[in-house]
Formats: sequence, C-alpha cells, structure tokens
Amino acid sequence: MTQIKAAITGIQGYVPDYILTNAELETMVATSDEWIVSRTGIKERRILKGEGLGSSHMGAEAVKGLLAKTNTRAEEIELLICATTTPDYVFPCTANLICDMVGIRNVGSFDIQAACSGFVYALTLGSQFIETGKYKKVIVVGSDKMSAIVDYTDRKTCVLFGDGAGAVLLEPDTEGNGIIDSIIRSDGAGAPYLHQKAGGSRYPPTHETIDKGWHYVFQDGSQVFKFAVTNMAFISAEIMEKNGLTGDNVAWLVPHQANKRIIEATANRMGVGMDKVMVNIQHYGNTTSATIPLCLWDYESQLKKGDNVILAAFGGGFTWGAMYLKWAYNG
Repeated sequence: MTQIKAAITGIQGYVPDYILTNAELETMVATSDEWIVSRTGIKERRILKGEGLGSSHMGAEAVKGLLAKTNTRAEEIELLICATTTPDYVFPCTANLICDMVGIRNVGSFDIQAACSGFVYALTLGSQFIETGKYKKVIVVGSDKMSAIVDYTDRKTCVLFGDGAGAVLLEPDTEGNGIIDSIIRSDGAGAPYLHQKAGGSRYPPTHETIDKGWHYVFQDGSQVFKFAVTNMAFISAEIMEKNGLTGDNVAWLVPHQANKRIIEATANRMGVGMDKVMVNIQHYGNTTSATIPLCLWDYESQLKKGDNVILAAFGGGFTWGAMYLKWAYNG
C-alpha cells in the first residue's frame, strides 16, 4: 500500500503596508539603528493599522491569496487550523473568523497557541488529517498582530516584533514528498521568562492590570536567548540525525525569525552554511507564528521538488519544535 504524506502544495504570505523603521523607533525610545541591527538583525517591521483590524484580517488575506494561487475553491477546503498568539477575541477562535471572511463554510476550524512554535505545531497536527486519509485539503495559517501587545515605551521588546501572516495548503502526496517527520516539545517552567501576564482567567483585565502593563509582552531576554539557542539547535540536530541527514544534503533550514544570532547558532549546530538558511528578519522582525510561512513565501521561487527542508522554532511557554519535509513542487 502506497504511503500517504501531507505535502505543502501552495504557500502565500501577507504583510501590512505600514513599515516601522529603526529610524522611527529612534524617535520613540532610547535606541539606535546600530544597536538594533547588531543585536537582532532587524531593520524594519510591518504594522497593521486601522480600527478593528486583528490577526484574522491578515490571515484571511493570506488564505484568499493561497486559494487564488492554487486554483482552489473555498468549498474544497475541509479543515482550517490557525496558529496565533494574538487572537482577535478570547472566543470565537481566529480560525472561525478567517473561514467566514474567505467563504469557507461548514468545516472544522480551530486555533493553536504555542507562541512562536505555533506554526510547526499546527503543521504537525494538520498533517495527521491528511496522512490518515481523513481529509484531502487542509489549510494551516500562522497569523499574529504582535503590535497589539507590544509596549512601545519598552525598548527591549518594541524593536523585536512585527505583524504578518502566512498560509499553506496541505494535500496528499504518494511520491515520497511532504512532511516526513516532526518533533514538538515544551517546558512550562519557562513561562516566567516570556509571557503576557494578564488577559486570561488567572488575571482578567482590570484597571490595575492595565496600569501595571500586564497586557504587554514581557521577556527576560538573556534567559530566552539561552534557552532558544540550546533547544532550537539541539532539536534541529536531533531530527536530522533521526532521519540520516547532514548539512550537505539539507537544502534549506527555515528557522523562526526571532534573532539573527539565534539563527546563526542553530545553523552552526546543524552544520548548515548560512547560504542555505532562509532569513528575512531584517524586513519583518519577529512575527511569531507567521515567521516560518513568510520565509517559505519569500524563498518559494528558490525551492525545488524533492528539496530536504528543516523547519525549526522556539517560543514562549517554553515551546519548541522541528520538522523535516521534502518540498513537493518547483517554486
């Protein structure tokens, strides 16, 4: 019996028009272009402007583009999963809203919250529905409006994050391409180092939580950097070793775009040269769940059928994960 793999058969990204440059940030907080670039690699990031616009609006734009690009009708989609850390509402989920905006009806749709690892988690889950034969067409979205939870008086975090979305179409493949393996991990002991303290059931919104700034991202940069370098690098090396891969036969590493130094450390641990690493952090910053699909979108034209591709991510929680896939079409 031919084994079915879940293959990415289309990719589409979306970023808002407004560009927040390092020069503009210099007028907002005590920072400089040199400081930001040398420590993070970020030169600019996109910001979603407009009253009442949330992560669903960016996700919907990515999905609309994906459907058009792959000549897929909305009624053909059987499941939509959205990875997001910045849902429009506590409920309903952002995936429901995206489906409504693009005309996808009467299907399962739900969100996954694994912070910056969310897209890898969502792809891992989405692939199961394809591999079992349950569904033929599944969309996985990563969308985050990080500007909604960033304190633009905190120079440690406001320089890092941007807004954006990406979406992929998963379909069955029997030629040996598609998602081959994935590893997802977590450690809740990391919560104190990277979190949004208020807004959930533990600390519902009050005047006090707002005054204390608990609705913004908090990050202990040194601790997060240490854990990210270690775990992203080791899990990437683990999935390579598990599948008999080396730096020579990996075509592309697609790392979460949090910090250029973390990206370089991960590539070094894998033995992959930077010429094989997808990097666009300079343009978008850290878009959380959207970084990996935005990388695939930007580099799509360079991808070839059969390429060995490694996805790697690390996020709040802590969560981390890696995926090995064979690219299923020529860009």
